[in-house]
Amino acid sequence: MELIISEQEALSRYTSWKIGGPARYRADASSPAELASLLGWAAQRDLPVFLLGGGSNLLALDEGFPGLVLRYRASATQIDEQGDTVLARVDAGAPMAGTARKLAHQGYAGLEWAEGLPGTIGGAIYGNAGCYGGSVAAVLRRAWLWSGGQIEEWPVEQLGYGYRTSALKRSAASASQRPIILAAEFAMRRADPQELARTMAETSVQRRAKTPHGQSCGSVFKNPPGDSAGRLIEAAGLKGARVGNAQIAERHANYIINMGGATSADVLALIDMARERVRAEFGLDLELEVQIMR
Repeated sequence: MELIISEQEALSRYTSWKIGGPARYRADASSPAELASLLGWAAQRDLPVFLLGGGSNLLALDEGFPGLVLRYRASATQIDEQGDTVLARVDAGAPMAGTARKLAHQGYAGLEWAEGLPGTIGGAIYGNAGCYGGSVAAVLRRAWLWSGGQIEEWPVEQLGYGYRTSALKRSAASASQRPIILAAEFAMRRADPQELARTMAETSVQRRAKTPHGQSCGSVFKNPPGDSAGRLIEAAGLKGARVGNAQIAERHANYIINMGGATSADVLALIDMARERVRAEFGLDLELEVQIMR
């Protein structure tokens, strides 16, 4: 098996913030066999590994990454109809929003809340993505992961889901030692495709109305219980605050926008500013939702 591995690729090409220095090595895997080969290649060279999904909830640093940045690109969908229940098995590299649209078009409900949600199926499972009253945890039945050199099947309970987190995300293990999501099975139900289309169109309108224009990662911080990170940051007087070419958005203060040429240092400075000001004003510690690539 020939491995195609590039060197010194800018990570800004692969993140929605359009920020990030070079990866020492970067490669795509389209099957478990290719994934295993690339992980073995990195292990032989004692390289750290970072698994990159859609790059939508990630801050890549200006200095880049010193090892192998790996994307799992398999994206097939298989449908198993069992009476009124429909089981949809989707590979981890499939786009989350595109998969939701495709299934809704076929009359399968359960992921329509994900209309417009950026990123991949794998990333959504890793972080328990959710919005508009839905979440991965509520519809996922099981997942298949590459762990310890073999494929393991995990029931949803094993993923240890919480608000925007999972056992995988909380794990202290390095990315090269952490299990890698290969595919997932969602429990769907039959519904009217036209009704699903209307629901998703309404979600799209709501999302566009709230989402600031420009390059961002989406929500930077998790919402504290019973409150909103955006409200707290706005109440702390930080809407529109700017460091370098990064700005806390005027439309929604839980977004940080790359105004053009922003660096990770600019973004990290705004993250620290928001945390410090909210802690001083309200005595609350904001917890990051975005992942920092280290």
